[in-house]
Amino acid sequence: MPQKILITGASGLIGTRLTELLLAGGYSVVHLGRVKKMTHVQPFVWDVEKNEIDLEAIGETDAIIHLAGAGIADERWTASRKKEIVESRTRSTGLLLDALKKEKHSVKSFISASAIGYYGFGEDEVFVEESNSGSDFLAQVTKQWEGEVNKVSSLGIRLVKLRIGVVLSSQGGALEKMTKPVRFGLGSPLGSGKQYLSWIHIDDLCALFIKAIEDEKVVGTYNAVADWTTNAEMTKTIASVLKRPLWLPNVPSFILKVILGEMADIVLKGSKVSSQKILRTGFQFKYPALMEALENLFNKL
Repeated sequence: MPQKILITGASGLIGTRLTELLLAGGYSVVHLGRVKKMTHVQPFVWDVEKNEIDLEAIGETDAIIHLAGAGIADERWTASRKKEIVESRTRSTGLLLDALKKEKHSVKSFISASAIGYYGFGEDEVFVEESNSGSDFLAQVTKQWEGEVNKVSSLGIRLVKLRIGVVLSSQGGALEKMTKPVRFGLGSPLGSGKQYLSWIHIDDLCALFIKAIEDEKVVGTYNAVADWTTNAEMTKTIASVLKRPLWLPNVPSFILKVILGEMADIVLKGSKVSSQKILRTGFQFKYPALMEALENLFNKL
């Protein structure tokens, strides 16, 4: 019998592609979301705010992939939005944890999304999984998120946390936002352009989730990044692949701060994050080089 995989937050960028690849690989997939969308997989419903979940979603499940959480960059960071970002992660995890305690199940693996935001921002330091957490808002969100996820281990379930970097996809997300001005000849680096972006091709990220399902030796925390580059180099490489000119000066930091508020840190600051730990498991990135990754994604458009 194929393994049954339950995915939360499956309607997002990662969940959509991961579902496609799991089904192509012969897995049985079910989704757990806020509404019962009739798709090509069986849907189950939960209401995190009301602390309600369809317990049938857990039954006969071999692995849970937990992706649910409010989008970090979808809205300006007001006090209420910050609260939503945190609680959408911690409370949803807690709801799954309670369900696993109550319901008879066959879950052997729990693979949770996390983020390299855990480390905060740095210039020269290369962050590894053992590095300390940062002190900014995103670092605190991720620390609280992982703190709740860690409780799964007490149930005797193998736990894997993937700290995800900037995901490059042809279907939206960060790459779409970076590419649009370049296509119209308005591309330019943001701020100093020297801030680092630790990135990963979406298919490599999905392959990491699948490895986490299949390889029982994979346990604990892993950085889900292929490499790092600077904001300026990313912009330059996008323009090169698209064969578009770059002639505008850098976008000043103060303008981005006025437009985005505290959220400007996402684009004005960065970090170098190591992938060595996951490579030591035998995993190989299909797209380890930025130019190759972008050429593949732009050819899909």
